[in-house]
Amino acid sequence: MQEENNISETKIGNQKIINNKELSIWEALIPVIALVGMLFYNVKFAFGDDALSGSNQFVLLLGAAVAAIVGFYNKVSYKRMIEEVSENVKSTTGALLILLFVGSLAGTWLISGIIPSMIYYGLQILNPTIFLPACVIICAIISVATGSSWTTSATVGIALIGIGNALGIHTGMTAGAVISGAYFGDKMSPLSDTTNLAPAMAGGELFSHIKYMTYTTIPTIIVTLIIFVIISLSIDVTGNTDTSAMLAAIKSSFNISPWLFLVPVVVIFLIIKKTPPLVALLIGTLLGGIFAVIFQPEIVTKIGGGESLTFNNAYKGIMNAMTVDTAVETTNADLNDLFSSGGMNGMLGTIWLIICAMVFGGVMDAIGALSRISRSVLNLFDSIFGLFASTVISCLGLNVLASDQYLAIVIPGRMYKKAFEDKGLAPENLSRTLEDSGTVTSVLVPWNTCGAYQSSVLGVDTLSYMGYAFFNYLSPFTTLIFAAFKIKIKQLTSKTA
Repeated sequence: MQEENNISETKIGNQKIINNKELSIWEALIPVIALVGMLFYNVKFAFGDDALSGSNQFVLLLGAAVAAIVGFYNKVSYKRMIEEVSENVKSTTGALLILLFVGSLAGTWLISGIIPSMIYYGLQILNPTIFLPACVIICAIISVATGSSWTTSATVGIALIGIGNALGIHTGMTAGAVISGAYFGDKMSPLSDTTNLAPAMAGGELFSHIKYMTYTTIPTIIVTLIIFVIISLSIDVTGNTDTSAMLAAIKSSFNISPWLFLVPVVVIFLIIKKTPPLVALLIGTLLGGIFAVIFQPEIVTKIGGGESLTFNNAYKGIMNAMTVDTAVETTNADLNDLFSSGGMNGMLGTIWLIICAMVFGGVMDAIGALSRISRSVLNLFDSIFGLFASTVISCLGLNVLASDQYLAIVIPGRMYKKAFEDKGLAPENLSRTLEDSGTVTSVLVPWNTCGAYQSSVLGVDTLSYMGYAFFNYLSPFTTLIFAAFKIKIKQLTSKTA
């Protein structure tokens, strides 16, 4: 242990815990309270859905400034704060690179027809007698393929609402099924920003996080499907589920082929073989580009700005798909938003958010606030279950107060990281809990950006679909059940301790 005035550092492997003996719990909470208050105002009264485009990031920096003032008052030097911020930002290098590769992969998988093929085959599993569970499955497939619950709801979700109305099914039921499936993909897809954000905050790795989430997510989605099957069997369904217009629009714009699934199969195989995430994503991106030239030469040529497929046009088309905004128009206007990708550029907002969160977390670390809060949490909730419960409550509370899904992941992630380490728990426990309670419950809050968006897009009041979004409100209970019975609670190993 290294002593320096009022600051002490304890190093456990690569982890450093900073304690400030002059900092009280109330002083440690001042930056958190200030940050939550500023974020609540920023989202609720000022910018609404646009808060994530930049203002929330700057509010995180303002929260860091408040923490710095508390630090100066408690005799913490500016140099120490900057050094801790630097270490924090450095620790996210791998996560930031993965985000960039995820953006590039999404672009090549779009123009190659991989994502459209997933959607095309997914839409064909509709059947009037099992319409609701089919909605869950379709939206889950599309959301996993695109990494976006918002895009899934705004495209296929709207179509399913219309089909449900034609069948005489309550719109709340259909919307609940759509949201359940969409947020399954939002949790599990490596293309999802929240799926990348949670392990970045907890200090884990992307594919390890996804693998660990399956333990709670798969049982929850199975229970959700069973409930919707029971509901479907108990209601009268009349009419037809006509998706022929959508299917025709997809097929007229892309060369649909099951051979395209070779690319995701290769990536999944690499992940199973524990290939480093950056390598697996790079291979998936490059294979997507190659398949784009083979299966979709006209699209590649158009995106490359040429009239015929030449090496230069193919190169430009694939590079544009990987790096900047790309869109493929279809004859169905409702599908056009689905077939668009931001490439690497589309990930910059999340990267910006992570960096600003690391600045806030770094200053909080440096002044000893996170350590102080963690100790208080451990005193209040001495058991492992209590720590998980505290994390769940914090995520739910921030979804209500800060009105933003990302902040419900960022703030508890930074606050509880050390508490989980102190308990000898691997970061996958925290990242999974952040997603089980922060990501999926945001849509259940009417004034949260997610709740407001889904309600507006689907044309269904939040309170109408809330009771049918089974996956979303069962997820926090599942993670607490696992914690209570100590099921799949991963311990820190000698390599990560």
